[in-house]
Amino acid sequence: MMKEDVQLKNVLEATFRANPNYELVLFDRLPLELQVLLADLQEDPDLYGVLRPRQQPSPLAIKSVCQNTALLYFSLQQPGRLPTYVKARLGQDGNQTIAELVLDGVLEIEREGTEFVCGSDAYGLLYEARDAVTGNGTVARLSIEALQYAQALQINDIPKLSARMYFYNRLPASPAWRRRLPTPEAVARHLGIQEGGQNWHMLHRHWASVPLSPSLDGWHMWRLRQRERRSAQPGTTYKLYVSPTCEVLGEVFGAILDLFTSVQATRFKVGRDVYGLLRPDKLIAYFESFEHVQEAASGLQRRLAGCPPQGVPFTAEIAGDGLLSWGMDPPRDQQVLSWQERESWRLWLTNRLAVALVAAKAAQSATIAPWQFAMQRLELEGVNTTSWTPAQAIWDEE
Repeated sequence: MMKEDVQLKNVLEATFRANPNYELVLFDRLPLELQVLLADLQEDPDLYGVLRPRQQPSPLAIKSVCQNTALLYFSLQQPGRLPTYVKARLGQDGNQTIAELVLDGVLEIEREGTEFVCGSDAYGLLYEARDAVTGNGTVARLSIEALQYAQALQINDIPKLSARMYFYNRLPASPAWRRRLPTPEAVARHLGIQEGGQNWHMLHRHWASVPLSPSLDGWHMWRLRQRERRSAQPGTTYKLYVSPTCEVLGEVFGAILDLFTSVQATRFKVGRDVYGLLRPDKLIAYFESFEHVQEAASGLQRRLAGCPPQGVPFTAEIAGDGLLSWGMDPPRDQQVLSWQERESWRLWLTNRLAVALVAAKAAQSATIAPWQFAMQRLELEGVNTTSWTPAQAIWDEE
């Protein structure tokens, strides 16, 4: 699969206008039920209000707006150049910031002096193509396939579209698999972790079961009982995805468990039923630093040589065949509202990709496929979509 390596043009001298399909509403003037729903946004002292689509249904998403963005939005009610104070305040980040506002539909940019466009319709005005590069490895290929699959679906509901991408490459629970693994007890026997099984003593000697909420009842999770103090990066959780096919997982689970014990993973989880074992991210270990992830991956590459992989889309590959990959859970402040489900690394990605896909599929004159637009928009979030590696800066607690 090919992805264009692109760079932003300098658009700071272009003509812009506020998107007339949005209305900017002061938070205090929102309907009471919406104020309650979005109450957590008020923790931001810089909050002005909310941009919401004037008509529904709309491909535009509701957005919270800071005071500076609100001022810019009001300043561009009539088309014009960016105010001098805006360019001065944004400094060297100005080009990217304005590009994000256009790609997200907050602002529109003038095209050929005749119309204003935003989103993927504005792509050619914001970017210039460079040499093509190839995505790195099996996981990158699976991620692009997942995006192309989502583009082909007639789904404009963002959570549903995100879920389709999140579960891409999950194998169907065929009648044969349901007969083979009909119950959690059968899965435990498959993994050798039933009482008296070949992996039971190691598991219960070194690991303690972690109770999970009802929403996570498809998983078994364990934490290491005792471990040495190791250097860690505060506030960051690294995840190592181990993705053998379900057929061989029972054969290699003991070697994986032994490795997790020796390198002192803080926790790990594995699917507890047939549906959990057929998903690509069936086995995940948690670490406090990327160095620990690398240490674990190096050991697993040796122990699992020749093991057939399934592959986890939207993760950063370590082994070139898709067997091992990694990600980072976002910090709490990346979860906008307290009542929302905490986003994992992959869900953080697919939620943002789904927003961009829905908007791009509604475009009228785009010169770029929706899946490509979604990847490019994600690049501005600090994710390298060639390797699907995150930039540390987007996970900084501050």
